[in-house]
Amino acid sequence: MVVNTMVETHPVITERQREVIVLIAAGCSNDEVGQRLGISPRTAKAHCDVLRQKLGVPRRRQIPIAYRSLTGDDPLAQCLGSSKPGD
Repeated sequence: MVVNTMVETHPVITERQREVIVLIAAGCSNDEVGQRLGISPRTAKAHCDVLRQKLGVPRRRQIPIAYRSLTGDDPLAQCLGSSKPGD
C-alpha cells in the first residue's frame, strides 16, 4: 500500500502582511500603507516584496488576487468591513 505523504503547504501570511494586503486591495500606495500602519514607505515596500515572493506573483497589484485564490478571503471586502463575499 502506498501512502501519499505529500502535504500541500501554503505560505504563512502574518497579521501585519494581511493588513498590508487589505490596504493594497483598497488601492493604497506604499506611502499610504506606511502612513496608515505607522511604518515607513520603505518598510511597506519590503512587506510587498516579501508578499510577492510568498504568493509567487510578479506585480504588486496581483497580491490581493493571489491571496484570495489561496485563502478564499476577499481582502477588499475586509477593507469594507466584511471578510466574506456577499456579506
